[in-house]
Amino acid sequence: MFASLRRPDVLITTLAAAGILMITMGTRQSLGLFISPLDATTGLGIATISFALAIGQFSWGAIQPVAGAVADRYGPRAVLIGGLLLLAVGSTLTPFVSSGFGLTVSLGVLAAIGSGASSFSVLIGAAAQRLPLEARGSASGVINAGGSFGQFVVAPIMQKLIQSVGWMGAMWAMAVMALAALPLVGKLTQGAHETHPHAEEDRGLGHAIRSALQDRSYLLLHAGFFTCGFHIAFLVTHLPGEVNLCGLPPSVASWSLAIIGLANIFGSLYAGSCVSRYRSKYVLAAMYGSRALLIGVYLLVPHTDLTFYLFAAGLGFTWLATVPPTAAIVGKLFGIRYLATLFGLTLLSHQIGGFFGAWLGGLTISRFGDYGWMWYADMALAAAAALVNLPIREAPVAPAAAVA
Repeated sequence: MFASLRRPDVLITTLAAAGILMITMGTRQSLGLFISPLDATTGLGIATISFALAIGQFSWGAIQPVAGAVADRYGPRAVLIGGLLLLAVGSTLTPFVSSGFGLTVSLGVLAAIGSGASSFSVLIGAAAQRLPLEARGSASGVINAGGSFGQFVVAPIMQKLIQSVGWMGAMWAMAVMALAALPLVGKLTQGAHETHPHAEEDRGLGHAIRSALQDRSYLLLHAGFFTCGFHIAFLVTHLPGEVNLCGLPPSVASWSLAIIGLANIFGSLYAGSCVSRYRSKYVLAAMYGSRALLIGVYLLVPHTDLTFYLFAAGLGFTWLATVPPTAAIVGKLFGIRYLATLFGLTLLSHQIGGFFGAWLGGLTISRFGDYGWMWYADMALAAAAALVNLPIREAPVAPAAAVA
């Protein structure tokens, strides 16, 4: 399965990208843990804090195609360094803000843009440009697993820090983590200006974007990924609130987020292998369909700590495992020359969904006192996402082939 990653240069490139994503996604996916203590300290209200985090969801997605385009044109090194520094600055400033506007700027704009600029589109694009064709599928799974491992490790650490040194100290620790990832940028971007032996004919970034936006399969992929963003942002932002509504301790929320990350390590690795064996659209349809079923089961059973842990494990297997098959479809449709840009646009759709998932969750709990309507909406959207992936144009996978 991972024989293609055994070459030292391939392994170093893959692990460096996975390490950076471990930090940026681990910190970002832990922000829901800060809502309650932040509200208790500032009195801003859950709806205001949720809106700031929803802006963060959108900002994280909006920067993806921009960062991808800059990385495709000038190389990823400066983009990744700038992103990590912005993440550190936003995290450092957050404890000093006392208004909804200030929180939106620090977490919703600065930290989110920094995290997004050093996330999936640039990392997967940079790795694809430096890896042989046969290694890209497995590498995307490993890189994605790095983000999931970050969630598994960082969420419990953040919860412990919040309890021991307060949410402000935990936020400053988040800034230190971002700076600690800087040395990995050099490992990933060595040879940044080399021409890949499998590079496609370059007809320009503008042509690539216009062609993609006129492609029905690409637009269907966006529609499914919108739902994925809605689902993930709702859960990562409001799962701690759902746990609190059930009368369970905060540790259940942090461990649920950690279990999601742990399960997605295996899900990401499995997804990375699946893109070499099956049509990616079928992999995506199965993932989205399983989410709808799991939410339906969750709504029917008693909400105990074990229920949350099992629910987290089930959802975690597909959590961000949608990234390798989605990136694979983009690569198969348009090649890898502008993969960072085109996949970045797909991630923008993901985060528009994320904006609504985080924001509407806050409005729902403020108005109705629970998340009932959000669960039903999430389940319906997951079922719709499974269906819209099926018409995507994708050639059958050759038995011995590996895809981008």
